[in-house]
Amino acid sequence: MTIAPQHRIYASFFLLAFTSGAMTARLPDIQTALHLTQGELGLTLIFMAIGSIISLTLSAPLIERLGARTTGLITILGVAVCFGLVPFMPNGVALSAVFVVAGIMIGAIEINCDVEIDRIEAMTGGRFMNRAHGAWSVGFFFAAIFGALARQLGVPVAVHVGGIALLTIVVGGSLLWGMVPAPRRPSSHDGATPLISFPTWGLVPLCLIGIAAFLIEGSGVDWSAIYMRDVFASTPFVGGLGLALFGFFMSVLRLSIDPVAHRFGSRAVAAVLLGIATAGALLLGFAPVDWLALVGFALLGLGASAVYPLAVSAAAQRTDRPSSVNVAALAQMTFVVFFLGPPLLGFVAQYTNIRVSYLVTVPIIVLGLVATRALPGRGVEVSAAAPIAAETGV
Repeated sequence: MTIAPQHRIYASFFLLAFTSGAMTARLPDIQTALHLTQGELGLTLIFMAIGSIISLTLSAPLIERLGARTTGLITILGVAVCFGLVPFMPNGVALSAVFVVAGIMIGAIEINCDVEIDRIEAMTGGRFMNRAHGAWSVGFFFAAIFGALARQLGVPVAVHVGGIALLTIVVGGSLLWGMVPAPRRPSSHDGATPLISFPTWGLVPLCLIGIAAFLIEGSGVDWSAIYMRDVFASTPFVGGLGLALFGFFMSVLRLSIDPVAHRFGSRAVAAVLLGIATAGALLLGFAPVDWLALVGFALLGLGASAVYPLAVSAAAQRTDRPSSVNVAALAQMTFVVFFLGPPLLGFVAQYTNIRVSYLVTVPIIVLGLVATRALPGRGVEVSAAAPIAAETGV
């Protein structure tokens, strides 16, 4: 059976989300089992951010040396092992150690998959970036649904999370074994790949856009079940629906947005989506009943859907540095927010309430909305080496 190269990347994103989503869906149970407060749980999640930052800062040269196939096998299977071990951790310290390793793997997956899908786009002339990230959303949606059902039925966390981790190892290993990496994009950069990936001034606006998108995503993913439990005392299944709706609407839009972005341009699409996300965050701050809160999570999913993939495409198309370095630098800044944002929101929730933790995201989302002017307009691609914030297109 012949598998198209982009489908192996779709599978990588799906399996990452399916495995991590299973663990995320059971965070309320993990919190209870380890007797952690919201602030303490948030602190353990910070260690995932630490691992991710290390990886995004230093791993680009190693990924270039190992290649997409070897990197994919190590990281997809490695992160499955990490999350499969989470239910067996005896305390928050041990959980934090596992999260550090998981963060290292996730950072490398982000660079590897984004760079490879961009190279496949260049090789084939197709557009796959949004659909690749859409596969992540589909994986998270199914993980959320299964997680809600598992919690409602009382399935032990170890059986649920460990079983999905084992499935990821088997399926992921089989799919990635036959992967043939795409050729690199041409670059005007001379010399070796830099050892450390930091954003250039031209990448700063894209970083602001990614920060807004990942703050939305992190708040929707990590705290949705706890929000529904604490604010509305929802049953485990209804509590899990917030995460499921977030993942579902993110999936639908990511899988269908490419023709819209092609017609109207990345700039217009990202601006509309961040406006929708702002409405979702405000709704979660003030929703009087649980079904309105579920609508809020759906709006967050819609709003976060394609914003980050659009920024990644713009970063990968720049030829001033190797694409892996630009993608790593963008991911470095945005993943800081993806991992540090939810823990910090946890401290906000502990010392105020969890509604306020969603309201404090609004100013940052609006800042990302302003920065969408840095994205290319309709019919415009990123210039080879010119500052990406330059006004081009309509």
